[in-house]
Amino acid sequence: MLTRPTSFHRWWTDWRVLAVAFLSFGVVDGVQAETPEEKGRAIAEEMDRRDLGFEDSYVELKMVLSNKQGESSTRELRLQTLEVPARETGDKSLIVFDHPRDIEGTAFLSFTKILDPDDQWLYLPALKRVKRISSANKSGPFVGSEFAYEDMLSQEVDKYDYRWLRDEDCGPLSCFVVERYPLYENSGYTRQVVWIDQDEYRAQRVDFYDRKDSLLKTLTFGGYKQYLDQYWRADDWYMENHQTGKTTRLTFDNWEFRTGLDENDFDPNRLKRLR
Repeated sequence: MLTRPTSFHRWWTDWRVLAVAFLSFGVVDGVQAETPEEKGRAIAEEMDRRDLGFEDSYVELKMVLSNKQGESSTRELRLQTLEVPARETGDKSLIVFDHPRDIEGTAFLSFTKILDPDDQWLYLPALKRVKRISSANKSGPFVGSEFAYEDMLSQEVDKYDYRWLRDEDCGPLSCFVVERYPLYENSGYTRQVVWIDQDEYRAQRVDFYDRKDSLLKTLTFGGYKQYLDQYWRADDWYMENHQTGKTTRLTFDNWEFRTGLDENDFDPNRLKRLR
């Protein structure tokens, strides 16, 4: 025999419905996100907040480029980054190649902007001149690798719109899956899907979709280590181009932070004098 639900049963049922609805959108570090767009934005903001205050960094890299046939070549380079605290301005970075000999001394300088075109310069020793990279060319490959120029920029929060898609396992971790849409009109991508672990807010994987909205590349991160008891850095970046079969692996070594870099170290006029 069926009985009418008591007021307690009705209250319990209503509470469970509200709880499920609340958890489906969730709270990111105490901030309630009511829509998928707000939750995606809140996750990106928390990622950024946790990485603030490193001031500057230095790291040595090895870049291995491989084609579909398995043939590979190796490059060695250095990366310096200067944190710019102002929200409306992005960080500055400088990459210098040390090996092989034919590209030794090549330097790439980037000033990340938010919605304005980023400022980028390339110094080519063979030509002995500094070349300004136009905003329309930043979707092109970075020195023949599967990374585009725009992939080498600091990923400032305000460069994208966001949408939380779902939560799911990624390996042994639980991840947010967030879609982000570049606001930069000359981006080579229509969207990117990012897997972010829920404990430390570290990117684990990024799927890149080209201007035809087809899956172009996947970047996976590994070997995370923590520095200064706060800042997480991945020591392995693996970019796979699904359309060409080519790959590029970046491995990082000898991280240093708060080394005393300043604006003068990122002056375009100094690129010719770098060693």
